[in-house]
Amino acid sequence: MNTTKRRRMANWASLGPRFLPFADAASADLPLSRLLRLSLFQISFGMAVVMLVGTLNRVMIVELKVPAHLVALMVALPLLAAPFRALIGFRSDRHRSELGWRRVPYIWMGTLMQFGGFAVMPFALLVLAGAGQSAQAPAWVGQLGAAIAFLLVGAGMHTTQTVGLALATDLAPTHKQPQVVGLMYVMQLLGMIASAVAFSDLLTDYSPGRLIRVVQAVAVTTLVLNVIALWKQEPRSSLRKPGAVRAQGEDESFSAAWSRFCSGSHTTRRLLGVGLGTMAFTMQDVLLEPYGGEVLLLSVSQTTFLTATLAFGGLIGFTFASFVISRGADPYRMACWGAALGLPAFAAVMGAASLQSTGLFVGGVFLIGLGGGLFAHGTLTASMQMAPPEQIGLALGAWGAVQASAAGLAIALGGILRELLAAPLGITGAYVSVYGLEQLMLLGTLAAMWPLARKRGQTEPLAHAVQNSAPAQPVSGSAS
Repeated sequence: MNTTKRRRMANWASLGPRFLPFADAASADLPLSRLLRLSLFQISFGMAVVMLVGTLNRVMIVELKVPAHLVALMVALPLLAAPFRALIGFRSDRHRSELGWRRVPYIWMGTLMQFGGFAVMPFALLVLAGAGQSAQAPAWVGQLGAAIAFLLVGAGMHTTQTVGLALATDLAPTHKQPQVVGLMYVMQLLGMIASAVAFSDLLTDYSPGRLIRVVQAVAVTTLVLNVIALWKQEPRSSLRKPGAVRAQGEDESFSAAWSRFCSGSHTTRRLLGVGLGTMAFTMQDVLLEPYGGEVLLLSVSQTTFLTATLAFGGLIGFTFASFVISRGADPYRMACWGAALGLPAFAAVMGAASLQSTGLFVGGVFLIGLGGGLFAHGTLTASMQMAPPEQIGLALGAWGAVQASAAGLAIALGGILRELLAAPLGITGAYVSVYGLEQLMLLGTLAAMWPLARKRGQTEPLAHAVQNSAPAQPVSGSAS
């Protein structure tokens, strides 16, 4: 009887690691409860993405009647901060505040910028659209106010995510870092799903007043989540004191560190593949909900729910990729699988217009998210594995900078092309043409990434083994 009980208890104890995809990311120094609390900054990031790219994008184009090219530029403005992610990560690697923190000051400032941008954004949008009494205001007032709001949110999002991921990597043992970063991105997707569902419900009966309340609730929620995430996370083990000896390499310039990073094996080709693939998967972001509203005649609530479908596909892709890569699969090959899956996904979205099939459209959106998740996890893991231990922050920043910059360019280009092609091809033809261009970009991504997959399988197992066999680095110092 006692033996049977022990077996049952052992089976129950194994349920967590077996059915929680990232339960193995926890360690003695970073238990799962602390890790999940830290990941709250990714929830706020995902919430901001849904609000900017999904809900506000649709509301500005369809309800507020803002020109699509202006909407695309506004949504792309937050990504102007993306090229600085590598610099932000580099600076946070070497920063020492008077309280001994490196990452916390950057995350806090990023949080304040997000809060400020969302706090003023709904009023700026109503002025931009000339709604109500704001119709008397000059056009440039609304444009300037909206641009500042979007820029503040974008700068805050990129600062918080870059440094937050670096902090998570600092706290985790070396051999757990890929799983920890994977968990962080899964939490971002969960945040996107939950936010999309919540916004869909809250904006079912749309009105300008309700929009103001929802966006300002996002501002407050961002502040609360990020403060909880940061509480007692970073050790204060490196207090800055007068006359203290600077650590070796702390005076290295960004240009020198960047040159050393780019001299790594196939860094340029890898970043080129990341840029092309990201453009291919994100050019449709600014078109997804307007396409559903204008071509398939879906409501605001229904099109906002599409963002949840996209994020759910990404969640499945990221979880599957983490499971397979942790068992020795080649991350470059995983990225290629994701790019290949995007080809039939966009074909389904294009076919939904001629068939007027909402089901086919939703299925295509899910597959786009799935392929994007496989691609993102594969390229992120490859970037981490190729970076020296002292350049993890820079590597995460470089990957994020290329990805976000490519996404910004793709979003702006998607909106502009849709408007330029609408007159000669019609609304449906304009959307379909952009989706076809994304398929061509996916083919270019496969051409760039597949040689790396073949070469990696032949020449990099030793480097991979050295990275994964590195001893864990315990976190020292007292958290405050």
